[in-house]
Amino acid sequence: MEKLITIYHGSEQIVKAPSFGKGRKHNDFGLGFYCTESEELAKEWAVSSLKDGFSNRYCLDTEHLNILNLNSPNYTILNWIAVLVEHRLFSIKTPAARRAKQYLIDHFGINVNAYDVIIGYRADDSYFDYAEAFLNNGITVEQLAMAMHLGKLGEQIVIKSQFAFSRLRYEGFDIAEKEKYYVLRKSRNDEANQLYLQMLEKESDDLFIQDIIRGGIGSDDPRIPGNLSE
Repeated sequence: MEKLITIYHGSEQIVKAPSFGKGRKHNDFGLGFYCTESEELAKEWAVSSLKDGFSNRYCLDTEHLNILNLNSPNYTILNWIAVLVEHRLFSIKTPAARRAKQYLIDHFGINVNAYDVIIGYRADDSYFDYAEAFLNNGITVEQLAMAMHLGKLGEQIVIKSQFAFSRLRYEGFDIAEKEKYYVLRKSRNDEANQLYLQMLEKESDDLFIQDIIRGGIGSDDPRIPGNLSE
């Protein structure tokens, strides 16, 4: 990663001074300031069907920051979902799903609060649904890994620590027009869901979460797919 990077925060508001410790604790990686290196994605994330949004632009000095990149070869798809299930509110439909959630946290979880910055997939509506299907034994781990590339829904960079916030400099904003970017956001999401349904039509003999639990499988098992960016 370059020392100085430009990142964008999509919002209904102009955010000149992001604040450490504020926000929703049930976001993907807990409390933090959620950004992306893609201005176009930030604009899609900023709009609703009813109003325009803003793409806030920042320079982040990454020197001396402790960065966790969940999309690097050092981690698997299950490290990402373990972090996700620990922070997001999932529909736990059965006792088996409850055990699955705890198994993922115990065997694949990472203390994200030990890092200044987190990089990983963004659990937009579609990605969250895929993760929930895996947790409830509906799709295999290989299908989950494939689903993470559907629709190219994006990678996020999350500012976690007070030190990382101090390395962030506001540089301005652009308006995200709902007429353009809501259509793009919906199209991207619809494409992901269509491809997901097509994927489900194909038979899979890979590992379901219950197979992983019964086999006591961990991150070093070669059958667990990596969690790599496009």
